[in-house]
Amino acid sequence: MVERDLVPHSPFESLLPAAAGSGVTASDRDGLGLATVLVRNGQTAALAARVKESFGIDLPHGPRRVVKSGVAFAGIGPGAWLATSENGGDAFAASLKDAIGDHAAVIDQSDGYAVLRVTGPKVRETLAKGVQLDLHARAFQIGDVAVTSVYHVGATLWRLDDGADGLPVFEIVVFRSLAESFWHWLSESSAEFGLTIARSERTQ
Repeated sequence: MVERDLVPHSPFESLLPAAAGSGVTASDRDGLGLATVLVRNGQTAALAARVKESFGIDLPHGPRRVVKSGVAFAGIGPGAWLATSENGGDAFAASLKDAIGDHAAVIDQSDGYAVLRVTGPKVRETLAKGVQLDLHARAFQIGDVAVTSVYHVGATLWRLDDGADGLPVFEIVVFRSLAESFWHWLSESSAEFGLTIARSERTQ
């Protein structure tokens, strides 16, 4: 029997946009370290203190995202956060568990989720076709987080700092098994504006 090594691939790497243009720009965030953090009963204050000590981050309460030095915590529900690391990769969850001790359960999501960053002059118009939220700057501010659905695909969405061009920037997290369905929706929804694939983003 011939042995074959399993090589990990980004769920978005072989997918192409439906139409040329620059109304929306998408970049794959494959390689991020991701972990779900669930606080243990009665440990919220202790967890917040440990996160502050370890990462210099004030643990957000509610649907907000706080980032420092490449590590971020996004509130996704009562006592629950999605933590990300720019440089942690698959080792992030283990290092996070070591950092916060027994104050929370840490579940590795690095191979379970796919993350896409989207921006562009028509990004809000595109997202409005499937996201049941008001993404106007006054309603969905920088650092805001939403656990929602995008055209029947469950997703977590947050808004980053605006780009250097002044355009809004969002990141969308979906299960890897649903990445192709999400990409199909994004391609179709952005077709009238054009969709550009940018290089993988590794900042913020």
